[in-house]
Amino acid sequence: MVDESGTDGLLGPDGYKVLSQWTNPAQAKARATELVVAHRSELREVVANPHLTQEWAQTLVRSARLVAAVQELIGPDVAVENTFLVIKWPGQSFEVPWHQDGINDRLDLDPDRSVAAWVALTDAESDAGCLHVLPGSQRAGYLPYKAEAATGAARGRALGVRMGLDVRGVPVPVRAGSGLLMDTRLVHCSHSNNWVGARVGLNVRFVAPGAVSMRDGSSPSLAPITGTGW
Repeated sequence: MVDESGTDGLLGPDGYKVLSQWTNPAQAKARATELVVAHRSELREVVANPHLTQEWAQTLVRSARLVAAVQELIGPDVAVENTFLVIKWPGQSFEVPWHQDGINDRLDLDPDRSVAAWVALTDAESDAGCLHVLPGSQRAGYLPYKAEAATGAARGRALGVRMGLDVRGVPVPVRAGSGLLMDTRLVHCSHSNNWVGARVGLNVRFVAPGAVSMRDGSSPSLAPITGTGW
């Protein structure tokens, strides 16, 4: 893969932009209520790849406004590589460390042919654990990473990048039905939810043909959304 460090990337100097109303806020909140009820008994925090098995997620990743915004960045042929439903329960410790979405132990994503989306199903204000970003951090390219220290939580251990202790980033609060589009190299994190209700969001990695390099040389498992290049 070509080293893309030093470049602004698809989303310009900041490396991200707010996506306004991919769906009606009331519809987003209604879906969040259903998910909170479904997962409250276990206080489940992360569900991997719901777009493969759950109709609500399959519908969400095909939202016309969301897909159109993604196509403007990576072209007409769009597939989903990965999704995570994330529920931050009020009063529960759930810190996601500084990380980048486009690299892990399985793969690398070409930042010119991929984009990360975080879509809010509830309001995500600063006290509810909204995303914090480091504008311009995508220009450093992909950084060395390692798994966070064991937390004992069922969600597992996130992959983080080492940052200075004084790095706070910029909070980006968004309303239900809105979200963020991010360069896959953008460094971002989120804090625990200190609000009165659950914070619910879906992380999505969208890719164009040729965007995914598997470390073991295998073919990626993708869910095509639009186009014929698959």
